[in-house]
Amino acid sequence: MPRRCSSIAFLLLLVFLAALTATGFSAERPAIPDQVQNTSTIRGVEPPPIDATAESLENRGDGLRAQKLYLDAIDYYQAALVKKPNDAALYNKMGIAELLMQRWPQARKNFERAIKADRDYADAYNNLGVIFYIGKKYGKAIDRYNKAIHLKEDTASYYSNLGAALFSKKDFEKSVIAYSHALQLDPDVFERTSKAGVAAQMAKPEDRAHYDYVVAKLYAKMGVADRSLEYLRRAMEEGYKSIDNVYKDEEFATLRKDPRFTELMTARPQGITD
Repeated sequence: MPRRCSSIAFLLLLVFLAALTATGFSAERPAIPDQVQNTSTIRGVEPPPIDATAESLENRGDGLRAQKLYLDAIDYYQAALVKKPNDAALYNKMGIAELLMQRWPQARKNFERAIKADRDYADAYNNLGVIFYIGKKYGKAIDRYNKAIHLKEDTASYYSNLGAALFSKKDFEKSVIAYSHALQLDPDVFERTSKAGVAAQMAKPEDRAHYDYVVAKLYAKMGVADRSLEYLRRAMEEGYKSIDNVYKDEEFATLRKDPRFTELMTARPQGITD
């Protein structure tokens, strides 16, 4: 059975982790572009009106970004910046558009400009963390995620992103703590990110399998049987070698009494290795 995604696909999907809010990446509104706008000088809409207000230009930029017309959106955000210089939210939105086009250096510059304009802008720190994570600079990503959490500690996606970076550093104990916080704030956080993009960039299939097992354990501990079983299935399909730990890990004690657990473990989805 072919794997659902290659590790390269995981990297590309990560960028859209957790989805876009009006001001930054989070897990609440998934947004993966099906087709990225051509990066040539051709534009798809009329240029920004000279007499438009900063607010109307920004709103138009938001609409264009929602339509995946990222270059046009950037044009409108830049025009809004002329009328509202050094605005942190506009820099952040420009960075998001650049990020969605996989223009990492430009996105990083705009997130850094947003932070310079507003040192307490949590979303910009989180988004800058995404850039460092993509570049596998996990220490820097963790630092930015922690900064975002310090500024706004009630956002599930920040903890989910932090958990992903810690997991990639193989700091599994701290990763589980971060993921647990994310689930406490939003029990659907992993479901959202699984639709919008993998929450962690996995260099090896066995790392992806381990990640799925950890998530299954977290859901089991919360008593969310359906999702725990789903992630156990994924872990087996990815070939998780320590799957028999499910019979002794205390988090699965209740789940082991569920007939669906017995059915799943008896079937052993294709991909499991003995």
